[in-house]
Parts: sequence; structure tokens; C-alpha cells
Amino acid sequence: MSINVDMFTSSDAKPRLLIIDSDQFGSELLRSDLAEFGCQVELCTPGERLGRLLERQQWDAILADQDTIEIEIFESLLARPDPPVLVMMSGFGSIDDAVEAVRAGASDFLTKPISGEQLKVSLGRALEQRELRSENRRLREDLGERFELDKLISRSSEMRQVFETVRKVADTRATILVEGESGTGKTLLARGIHRLSSRAIEPFIAVNCGALPDNLLESELFGHERGAFTGAIKSRSGKFEAAHRGTIFLDEIACASMDLQIKLLRVLQDREFERVGSSETRQVDVRVIAATNQPLREEVEAGRFREDLFYRLNVLNLHIPPLRDRCGDVVLLAEAFLERIAQEYDRQVEGFTSEALSALSAYSWPGNVRELENSVERAVLMNQEPRIGPESLPEALQVTSSRASLAPEEAQSPGFFLAGRNLKEAMVEAERLLILQALEENGGSRKATALQLGINRTTLFNKMTKLGLMERQFNSSSQDDTQASHP
Repeated sequence: MSINVDMFTSSDAKPRLLIIDSDQFGSELLRSDLAEFGCQVELCTPGERLGRLLERQQWDAILADQDTIEIEIFESLLARPDPPVLVMMSGFGSIDDAVEAVRAGASDFLTKPISGEQLKVSLGRALEQRELRSENRRLREDLGERFELDKLISRSSEMRQVFETVRKVADTRATILVEGESGTGKTLLARGIHRLSSRAIEPFIAVNCGALPDNLLESELFGHERGAFTGAIKSRSGKFEAAHRGTIFLDEIACASMDLQIKLLRVLQDREFERVGSSETRQVDVRVIAATNQPLREEVEAGRFREDLFYRLNVLNLHIPPLRDRCGDVVLLAEAFLERIAQEYDRQVEGFTSEALSALSAYSWPGNVRELENSVERAVLMNQEPRIGPESLPEALQVTSSRASLAPEEAQSPGFFLAGRNLKEAMVEAERLLILQALEENGGSRKATALQLGINRTTLFNKMTKLGLMERQFNSSSQDDTQASHP
């Protein structure tokens, strides 16, 4: 493989490098060389600051002097899914030292003095290999493997795009607006952004702007002085002060009054405010993430939300699609919830029956992921069998299960497909049942099913992934390719 040694200057994103060395003069020389190649370089020596830099910031590469720091300190960092490149350096290194460093996870071992070109080639090779690993991971995700962000998991291509955006912007100060229906996981996403940022060890403060009346919400956010209003018997700091150096999450931001929106705009613009009943201006360093279950642009057009505040909040926009548009996530999330909840309640549950999985997949989930989690919790508590069946699910899902058991001519009637659904949902359900019926008839054989449906196996594979049918089991003696990892 040829090495693109010009990748440092041709890339739009400058690689972020950390140099750990007690030799300040030598480190400055390396920084100067790397700066010429278009790198952002930070210098550090062992100590408390190094711990913060390793824990709170994301690095593309780390150059560490073997005589300054032990390679074992990077063990947890190198165990991450997408670890930084680690290059060890030494002025007195031996071949044994180099072998040991590579075994421990270093991509290269360089002997001082190190020339700029030598370092450029070493880092170029390592960063190129890292990018290939990342690309392979993305390709595997595209083939239906699940992907994760902090505590969120998904198989949805839309969610994958959300996760990729979050990874790019998490470690910045940029304000983020998260839009999505109630129960889609906006709070969980906000917590994930905070944990992936350099503010992770600082507070994450969540405020539901729709849960308090305007007069109390202002005090809740900005604090108040003693005597500011009836009942204010002592001074109290607000949520913005509590979130100093951390992240504040403003949920249901569309509920904020016009007066409060003006004060929020000032905080976003100038990072300063006054407590209720005080003239003292206070400054705050805080990252703001806002969320809404209503399209905020429509609220602006209706005159219920300030346009200038909208643009301040909408620096980066993340839209979480509803669960009904993420069919492949239903079974994935249900099984993850089942494992956790069964452990919490100390219940021995092996999993779901195929009938229960069909009911879960066919339901439209108006309450989204929150409703799914609550439904699984209820099922765990109500279940008396080794596996959870439809009878342990909430009543709405039992109705869905009974519909799924109808004869084909009944299930295919317009009344069945349109009951409680819009046209898009009905078409998705019709496609799911058609593919499911063909799979049943062919004993799960994807080759025979694709032939019967008049599509190629790759198209069938993608549709099965999207519709949550990958985990289904089919009874047949001729499952010629159901276990294949790719069609």
C-alpha cells in the first residue's frame, strides 16, 4: 500500500496531536515540524494535566517519550473502538523496547533525534491505517451490524448519520438543537454528547422547560436573590451556574415564554446573565443543548418563537427519527432492554417468542423508544414462562399480535393495513408482511425468497434489516443461506 505522506496538508480537518515529553526543547522542535505539516499540536508532561487531556479530549495521534511515561497508561485509551495512533519515542531505545511497545499497542517506535520527514512518514502511515479501520467499521455497519454511541444503539442509517455528526462535534462548544418526537431519546443523546466531550467530568444539568410556569422557570434557570419574590427567603443559584464548565440541556425549549427567550438569547450570545432580583452580572462557561418535540422553524413562522434565538440554537441540528421509521431498531432495542431489565428485577427470561417479536415489529410505537422500554418492563414483570409471549405484552401489542395471526386474505385487506396508520406506515407494513410470508413459505431461504419476490438478494437483505426481520427464525430443513452474514 502506498503511503500518502501529503495527507497532513490535503485534509480539511487538521490532525490533533499530543506530545508527551519532559524534554521541552525537543518537544518544541517537533511541534514546529508538525505545524508545518498542518497539525494541531499540544505539549504536555506527566501530571494531573496529562490525565485531563487524555480523558477529556480526543486525539488523532499521541507521541510519547518512553523515558518520560510508561506505555501502560494508554491501555484503556487503546482499548476504545477508534483509538488514537500511539508512537513511542526514546533516546536510548533498543530492538526489545520497540518490540514490546508494538505489542502493547504502539503503531511505531522511533529513536531520537527524530527528523520532521521521518515523523511525517510514520504518522502518515499510522493515520492512514486508522482511517482504513474506521472505513471498514462503517462498511460493516452498512451491512446491517448494529452501531453505538455512548448508551445508544441502532441499525438505522438515519441514526448512523446522527451518531457520525455527534462524534465530529461533541468535543466543541457549538450549541446543538435536537428535534424529534417525545420518547425518541433526545435526553439520552444529549447525555451522550456531553460524555464524549472535553466537559465530561463537569456537570450535565437537564431542565424541562415545559414542566414549570414561566416565573418559576426563570428562577430555576438563572437563580434569584433573597426577597426577589414572595417565598424567596434566601438567595439561590440557578441551573446555568450549576452547569458552569459543563453542559446544560434545555428540553422542550419551545415552551419558553417570549420574555424568557430574550434572556436565553443573551446567555447564548454573551455567556452572561443576572439572577432574578439582582443587578449583578454573572458570567458562565457552559455548552447549551436544546431539544424540542415540535418543529421549531414552524414555531418561528407562527410567531411563537423568536427567530434570532432559533438561529442561535440551530447552529447544529440533529433530528432523531421516530421508532416507526426505524423498523430494524425495534427488536434490537427490545432485546437490549430485556437483558437489562431482567437483570434489574432478577428474573430468568431467555428472550421473546417469535410471535412476540412479530407483535413488537408490527406495532407503530406512538410513544417511541420510551413506550418500547416500558412495554418490555411490563412484559418482564408479567411473564411466567421462560420466553416472553404476546400475552405478556401490553394490550395494544396483543391486538397487533392477533392481527398478525389472521389468514393471509384477511391480513391483506385494506382495512387491516390502514387501521390506525397513515399511508406510509401502511405501505411499510404491507411490505413487511409480504416479505415475511415469502420467507415462511421458503423456510427462511433468502435465495428462494428473493427469486419468488423478483428482487436480488442484496435488496432483500437490506429490506430485512430495515424491517427488523434479520433475527427471525424459520422452521425448515433447507435453510441454505439464512445464516450467511451477507446475501
